[in-house]
Amino acid sequence: MTTTEDVTTPAGATPPASPRIKPPKSNRRLRFGERTVPYLLLLPALLAILNLLGWPTLQLIGISFRKLDLRELVSGEMVWVGFANFSEILSDPEFWEITVRTLVFTAAVVITTLLLALFMALLMRHLNPVVRVILQVALILAWATPVLATTTVFQWIFDQQYGILNKTLAKLGFESFIGHSWFSTGPSTLTVIGLLVVWQAVPFVAFTLYAGLLGVPKEQYEAAGIDGANGWQAFWAVSWPAIRPILTMVTFLSVLWDFKLFAQVWAIRQGGPDGASTTLPVYMYLKGLAGNHFGLAATAALLMMLVLILLTARYVQLLVRSKEADLS
Repeated sequence: MTTTEDVTTPAGATPPASPRIKPPKSNRRLRFGERTVPYLLLLPALLAILNLLGWPTLQLIGISFRKLDLRELVSGEMVWVGFANFSEILSDPEFWEITVRTLVFTAAVVITTLLLALFMALLMRHLNPVVRVILQVALILAWATPVLATTTVFQWIFDQQYGILNKTLAKLGFESFIGHSWFSTGPSTLTVIGLLVVWQAVPFVAFTLYAGLLGVPKEQYEAAGIDGANGWQAFWAVSWPAIRPILTMVTFLSVLWDFKLFAQVWAIRQGGPDGASTTLPVYMYLKGLAGNHFGLAATAALLMMLVLILLTARYVQLLVRSKEADLS
């Protein structure tokens, strides 16, 4: 039982003031600091990226508005021509022909790479351990071989006189392939280059997709089997949702890599025969270093960069949509 003590205040006296309760300190400063620290930690990396990418991009934009041939390069003279380089490049029918060829070649190589890599990833998912290790070692060796070494091997395989492919086809009864030239036309040359690129690109994509498949619990496949799903239905119901974001990522990376492909195209036939296998990077090289028209080469490079920026924006849009779909 508690007792209450009455405190009497003399008449006319002022009652004592109640003790002032200090309001809690504002958390605005703390919250501002918490929001600022991550950006401050990212600032050095951002400055490095701007230094490595931003400054060369500004230089590229500046050169694209100049006439920079060998004479201007040696003398150091600054000759501004405005949009003359863009007008010359965009009015060149060869540029548009090469652009269409590059886009078609990139699309064909990327689609072939994704289909073969997906098949390899699913194959590794179902093979026994010994065969799977053998396949993985073969893929790693194909991936680790230097580009020029692989290009030399492919040139020997498709050689007109001494190539093992022509000899094998002739022994199989296809005598028309005796002395057949695989580099006589642009489409056949690009086909050989595409096979070379696919050979080197499949391992990375296959291992990436295989890692995504390993993250799918076996119980989901068992549940799909209990529900009566066949192999194709189980793939669409279980495997596809798991690898779809990864497939989007490797598709984007493959498009970037194959669109700016140079070494293989140049090493095979330097864009020949008669420029029929020339792609945009080779066109830029021929205009710039070989032709000593560095302003035109910078303009072509800037146009290529704009195409890649559009592709990057499309990838980011698809990524945001997939994130929103996962949250909904």
